[in-house]
Amino acid sequence: MKAPYLDQKLMAKVGKKINPIKTWARNSQIPPEFVGTTFRVHNGHKFVDVFVNESMVGHRLGEFAPTRTFRGHGAIVKRTMEKT
Repeated sequence: MKAPYLDQKLMAKVGKKINPIKTWARNSQIPPEFVGTTFRVHNGHKFVDVFVNESMVGHRLGEFAPTRTFRGHGAIVKRTMEKT
């Protein structure tokens, strides 16, 4: 079985009590030591603030910084309704 991936640079920064921690390591898993820490996770365009709580342990940092903006469904339907 594979061990969980954890970026060692992040662990060092959490140990130094730097807050918020700016990171590009979206694939790093969240261990219990990260609880209560704020990360600024890069989503490809900007940095998104992610505050880690107990329910996030075991997940990856990138799951909480979405890379795409959902603008909603139905824009085409609304436009066609106005034409008739």
